[in-house]
Amino acid sequence: MTCTGASLRIQLLGPIRAWRHGEEVALGSPKQRAVLSLLASRAGEVVSGEAITSALWGSETPQSAANGVHTYVARLRRALEPGRGSRVASTVLSSEPGGYCLRLDPADVDASLFVERHGHARRSREGGSAETTLRLYEDALALWRGEAYAGVPGPFAATEGVRLRDLRLTAVEEWAAVMLATGGCAEAVDTLSRAAVEEPLREKVRLLLMLALYHAGRQAHALAVYTETRQLLRRELGIEPGAELQDLHRWILAGQRELRLPGGSITPAGRPGLGAVAVPVPAQLPPVARGFTGREAELAHLESLLDDETAQRSTPVLVVDGPAGVGKSALVLELAHRLAHRFPDGQLYVDLCGNGLRGRPLSASDALLHLLTSLGADSNRIPRDPAGRATLFRSLLYGRKMLVVLDDALSVDQLRPLLPRGASCVVATSRQRFAGLAARDGARTLTVRPLAVDEAAQLLTTLSGGRLTGRPEPARRLAALCGGLPLALRITAEGLLANPDVPLGTLVEQYTAESGRLDRLTVGDDALASVRDAFQTSYQALPPEAARMFRFLGLRKDAPITVPVAARLADTDHATARHLLDLLVAHHVLEEHGPLFRLHDLLGIYAAECAEREPMLSRRAALARLAQAPPHRNPGGTPPHQSPPRSAPAPYPDAAPEPAAPKDAGEAVAVVLRRAAVLRRAAYRQWDDPARTTDLTAR
Repeated sequence: MTCTGASLRIQLLGPIRAWRHGEEVALGSPKQRAVLSLLASRAGEVVSGEAITSALWGSETPQSAANGVHTYVARLRRALEPGRGSRVASTVLSSEPGGYCLRLDPADVDASLFVERHGHARRSREGGSAETTLRLYEDALALWRGEAYAGVPGPFAATEGVRLRDLRLTAVEEWAAVMLATGGCAEAVDTLSRAAVEEPLREKVRLLLMLALYHAGRQAHALAVYTETRQLLRRELGIEPGAELQDLHRWILAGQRELRLPGGSITPAGRPGLGAVAVPVPAQLPPVARGFTGREAELAHLESLLDDETAQRSTPVLVVDGPAGVGKSALVLELAHRLAHRFPDGQLYVDLCGNGLRGRPLSASDALLHLLTSLGADSNRIPRDPAGRATLFRSLLYGRKMLVVLDDALSVDQLRPLLPRGASCVVATSRQRFAGLAARDGARTLTVRPLAVDEAAQLLTTLSGGRLTGRPEPARRLAALCGGLPLALRITAEGLLANPDVPLGTLVEQYTAESGRLDRLTVGDDALASVRDAFQTSYQALPPEAARMFRFLGLRKDAPITVPVAARLADTDHATARHLLDLLVAHHVLEEHGPLFRLHDLLGIYAAECAEREPMLSRRAALARLAQAPPHRNPGGTPPHQSPPRSAPAPYPDAAPEPAAPKDAGEAVAVVLRRAAVLRRAAYRQWDDPARTTDLTAR
């Protein structure tokens, strides 16, 4: 939303001022200016009343805050549009559903224009001429007219003022590095001296000042700056200067002609171009998985989400979730490599180790340390507290267009501090659904399902070294036995390659048996190449009551599950059973299809293994409770877009023996188990004939 005619300009980089058609506007009281500064910092966006009151008063919001905000907005409208009638809607500061919007191009706000120009200057350092780059930096810095948000009250103005001040000092440092690289040492001394007075504890400024003085022939002054810096740091913080400053001090004392900055070198004569001091663009994406197959619909959907978020000028946060082994990381890396060209400032990658297979999960603070180090932050100056690290991370990324891939997140608390603001994009993966991140932070989510049989067979054929070429039926059979999970398919393909002398039919039969299938879907001692280990980490992440429910569902792995069935198995009420089933669905160890739930084929095998951990009497009691239930028809029929449950096509055989009661269980348990067998046979018959009922009174 823009103001027609670009007739309004707002200054935030100094005292808050505004001009309309070239004439300055009287903006009123400090609180009124604070409202305008917040709206201008988010020009074209709707800002809620709650956000405005929080920006003005923080946690000490008075009861009259809402009325105060209305009053300030009304006065600003009169100031910005003096000729507007009282009954005419404002075209500059409009009321929108959920708040207010300053209909202004961000380029007409000096703070936004500074960030944009700073970004252009940074990109010019990568390949532009030194003259062009210096001009771009100077154009950006020329916008400043004093301290940002000067005289504006409220926590928002204080925070934004600090952030913009830090960004300006960063721009000064980068400008000075270019000046030094081109021999403009004397010109840089004055600007760096003022910056050192403004921010005396900023070591990078002092390092550049020492270099500028030394290369300007003022060695004694350069050494004096080091002495002053050392005394200041020891007095104020109780620490010694960082390693770079100490190294520079030694080199100056030694009279070394070539002195180095982190990422490059500076010589007294200067050098043309910027390659000597350019900071390498991060390119941390791991390689794409070999033989990546399918997922075109998912990739297209994720790209459309990214385009949609970019068009709305918000920071895109995409979260891909799904069960263990479904190929979330492979999908995200394929997407990241396809989109890398959109992010000229680089790509960052962090494995958050949420599943625990590669060690303990990273804390948000540890992940921020990794990201800050990747961005070139001095490890000695990185804050120790997580909040400080998160603030520094957002500051370093602001104005840059970077792709941040956060793989295998464990929780929202681990992920949320890693979200930047601005033109960068975050793509994350997790085995859990992060509904809170979507609701509170605007993340867009996509759940990945197992591959369809044809795509799974194609992946197997591609990876099996020709063993399945021209053999579609065995390929489809193995794909079905792997349940479409890419991890299982890749392990199976490796098994085919490792056993070239074993007939294909024999290998297929070996995978057919459920009893040893998970054992075969394992590669040596590599926990990352084990389907069972992948499932185990998902199981271990479950809350205790949800894990207990998962074990009981293993007693019924081949049958559809409803809330009443789950409640009887776990001996709980329907509301609790529903809550636990929802938890299992959110952790992607259970699939939901309308009123029915089911276990994925391989997860069903694993759930049956987990069920063995329950005491024998607990399992018997669960089956007995289920047997005492009245016959329960499928409330929704076959789930939409799904085949009938695995056992549905074949009715439970009439000749199947009834389970024998254990000798120590007594006659009562034996009766219950006989009734359970009858119920199971009746339930399976009803898949073919829903109208058929079973009368238990005859038994």
